[in-house]
Amino acid sequence: MSKEIIELVHELERDRGIEGDTLIEALEDALLAAYKKTPGATRHAVVELDRVEGDFRVFSIELPPDIEERLLEEARERVLTELEAAEVENGERSHVLVTDDDLDIDWSEIPDEKVKRADVTPDNFGRIAAQTAKQVITQRIREAERQIMYDEYVDRVTEVVTGIVQQAGDRNNVLVDLGKVEALLPRSEQVDGERYEQGSRIKAVITEVRSGTKGPQVILSRRDPELIRTLFELEVPEIADGLVEIRAVAREPGYRSKIAVESHAQGVDPVGACVGPRGSRVRMVVSELRGEKIDIIPWNPEPARFVAKALSPARVREVYLDDDAKEATIVTPDDQLALAIGKEGMNARLAARLTGWKIDIKSDTEFATEEADAAYVGDGDEVGEFTGRCSAVLSTGKRCPNAALPGSRYCGVPAHQELARKEAAGELPIEPEPDTGPESEETGSEAEAEELAGDEAGPEAEEPVAETQPEPEPEPEPEPEPEPEPEPEPEPAAVAEEAEVKEDETAA
Repeated sequence: MSKEIIELVHELERDRGIEGDTLIEALEDALLAAYKKTPGATRHAVVELDRVEGDFRVFSIELPPDIEERLLEEARERVLTELEAAEVENGERSHVLVTDDDLDIDWSEIPDEKVKRADVTPDNFGRIAAQTAKQVITQRIREAERQIMYDEYVDRVTEVVTGIVQQAGDRNNVLVDLGKVEALLPRSEQVDGERYEQGSRIKAVITEVRSGTKGPQVILSRRDPELIRTLFELEVPEIADGLVEIRAVAREPGYRSKIAVESHAQGVDPVGACVGPRGSRVRMVVSELRGEKIDIIPWNPEPARFVAKALSPARVREVYLDDDAKEATIVTPDDQLALAIGKEGMNARLAARLTGWKIDIKSDTEFATEEADAAYVGDGDEVGEFTGRCSAVLSTGKRCPNAALPGSRYCGVPAHQELARKEAAGELPIEPEPDTGPESEETGSEAEAEELAGDEAGPEAEEPVAETQPEPEPEPEPEPEPEPEPEPEPEPAAVAEEAEVKEDETAA
């Protein structure tokens, strides 16, 4: 088996991509194990294979007793340490019998003058060596191929691959042929509503690569947002060239997705580039995703504008941001509230994932009501204390919803702090409080006095009423003046009547 083995090793190295050194080392280990099974084999031996001629020789190793005992002790401690580590990892106690014959000692650091080597190659070792070489080479070929495939696919995690569905009868597990290995598409990574027919071609994302006894196991996913990103890179040349970048992706697999795109070249419309002529590019992506709807949003560095755009197709009227809590309050027209929230909250949920902000959507009516209720506290005509909201009035005529800074009537917005500075410097008039001022105090004291007088008045209240009678006396004085005026009017009328009567009598 001299040159035939070397030729076989070189052929496997060319065809299978397996390193020749790996096969030769495996072959030497197998021949050593076969030699130790022969009668009269020495305790320590080594097999050396000539990599040019293909001849192999077995050499016995003899060591001084003290050195051999020390090497055996080191090998024994090494094996016990490995067993203890395995017990800690598995959580189970292992019962393994370790003998000196099973220990592999390392005499590589022993000087050559202290090691005695002798050629102990058996005469009838050719047939055993040939059978052992066949088994070892076959086994190592499989192991090497599995390792090669594992190393190839473990570096391709998060990459989109194209495969052919091999087995789709079992709904829980779908086998996909990737060429060199069969990948698994588990039920948890499948999209609801999709059907995978045998022989159909699909695209999926490699999410995990596991090393098993039967080779590497590749796990695919059709729910990963990276699938949308890669599909757009394949369909949009501007994204592949770096002129347009996909900044964020949010996805509800099987229903709706949102992507934020940004242009790095002047004159390139990122949304138009992704949509394509008459929507041809985005239509190809939707077709691969089996009809999943996609919203393309222009990226904006200003959070307020970006959040407003992320809620499209709904129209947004106002956006209020809380940078510390990373929260955004969105005000929409009453007829746009349902559209902004979406079916079962899908639109708002996708916008929150896309922007990274917690979004609270309110209608105009709801926001106006909450703004009025939160402005001041108290009941009746009595005005309570200020609740802590900023006193600034926005350009829309509504009050700023931000909280005022401690010791100030305004929030931390620079424009509102400028109002606070002008107000402190006296450049702006301070609005008078409803319950302050000399006039209000006087009227208030008089009103309180009258109320107290009315409350304390009892059956003896007639005297103060009599004392207060003189005050209304001047009021009836002007009344008699108009009374005499009508009195003279009837008198002349009566005199005229009497004169007429007398004239009639004389005439008679």
